Amino acid sequence: MISWTLLLYFYSISKWVIRLVMLAVVVKRRRRPSSAMAWLLVIFFSPWVGLALYLLVGENRLPRRRTLQHARLLEELRAVGRRFEDHPAIVHPVLRPTSMAAVTLAERLGYMPILGGNAVELMTRTEVVIDRLIADIDAAQRHVHLLFYIYADDETGRRVAEALARAVRRGVKCRVLVDSVGSARMLKRLGPRMVEQGVELHEMLPVGIFRRRVARIDLRNHRKLAVFDGRIAYTGSQNIVNADYGHKHLAWHDMMARLTGPVVLELQAVFLADWYFETDEILDGPDVFPEPVVAGTIPVQTLPSGPSYPTENYQRMVVAALHDAREHVILTTPYFVPDEPFMQALQVAVLSGVEVELIVPRRSDRWLVTLASRAYYEELLDAGVKLHLYDAGLLHSKTMSIDNAVAFLGTSNFDIRSFALNFEVNLLLYDADVTGRLRAEQRQYLQHSVQLTREQWKQRPAVQMVLENVAKLLSPLL
Repeated sequence: MISWTLLLYFYSISKWVIRLVMLAVVVKRRRRPSSAMAWLLVIFFSPWVGLALYLLVGENRLPRRRTLQHARLLEELRAVGRRFEDHPAIVHPVLRPTSMAAVTLAERLGYMPILGGNAVELMTRTEVVIDRLIADIDAAQRHVHLLFYIYADDETGRRVAEALARAVRRGVKCRVLVDSVGSARMLKRLGPRMVEQGVELHEMLPVGIFRRRVARIDLRNHRKLAVFDGRIAYTGSQNIVNADYGHKHLAWHDMMARLTGPVVLELQAVFLADWYFETDEILDGPDVFPEPVVAGTIPVQTLPSGPSYPTENYQRMVVAALHDAREHVILTTPYFVPDEPFMQALQVAVLSGVEVELIVPRRSDRWLVTLASRAYYEELLDAGVKLHLYDAGLLHSKTMSIDNAVAFLGTSNFDIRSFALNFEVNLLLYDADVTGRLRAEQRQYLQHSVQLTREQWKQRPAVQMVLENVAKLLSPLL
């Protein structure tokens, strides 16, 4: 019979074996030093727990199959682009030199060019977004493409499902992609009913011991996207869910853009990429990519991001934009967990004389992320960033306006998870009018916010400071 002393001896040896082996594994991977240090801290503090966590969420590399799919799809999309090269509705506007640098960077990161001739409508009320979405489903003639991180089995989700069923009965192709984690409840009950009604529904990045399509189970598709007949598109922070997101005492405030014009084809390409990854089906042809039509005057560029790209696309773009800012920057995000380059870009902008304002919700739905976010408040305030706490609910819109000239809007939070781990899609809008409209909405947020001062923040309890700093140590893992 094995004695307890011998078991404890082997247990102690196993902990050091895990520490030494994982030291080599973590250091070998190409990752941020802060992320490597966070993993080593967890593993050295609790080896078996750290090993289990690392096996679940430690790698953000995609399987070779998905990497090859991405390369093949890029070739298919280049062929589509060549088809429209000389089309009169496809115009690549020439902007001022500083903006053209951003355009070039975004194209090299996300492989999508700037397109002129678009119309953009900004919407901030959940009920209005859902009503317009359903109206566009009812008006669709060829196809409806929906891609959402959260599709809830609630009143809103069922209303959209009923509209999709009506569209199917008219002969419209309805294709829906939902994230396995974000839409888990919907996939159990509402999803099967939608499939019975003829909707083509697929689960993105399914999780489970025997059906993992990515190296870590918390790599999620965080995009929110709708395309109708290749003519109308929506994207932004709004999911298909009631305005309270299931939180009875916390109203959520989102922002969505409804777009018409040539840029819809770029957003269509983002949907088709995810459709291909989950179904192995490449959709093409004039029904999917119809002849583009000029709908307005706004130049727009689509920037997808995620682990399938060689760099952290949106992080690079945001940092570059902050360095180019000259007068005033306003950012809104529900979750703020910056990496070092992003934090430094904010500091450099302030030191260069730029007024930088950050609006975050006072209350959040993720306590650990909230603690990690608050750990950066003192550094922001010391740098001269104006920090505003939104009090009218959970501010969920993800936006940035630069000098009344460029607007950023999309699905990505300003945090490490959105930069490095999630599949996201964001818009760059190079237009003073639409940037002014975005800034007007941001000023509405400011009216429902309270500016936090350095003196006020230093008065928080010592226990809170300790918890925040512990959470900050884990921020590269969040």
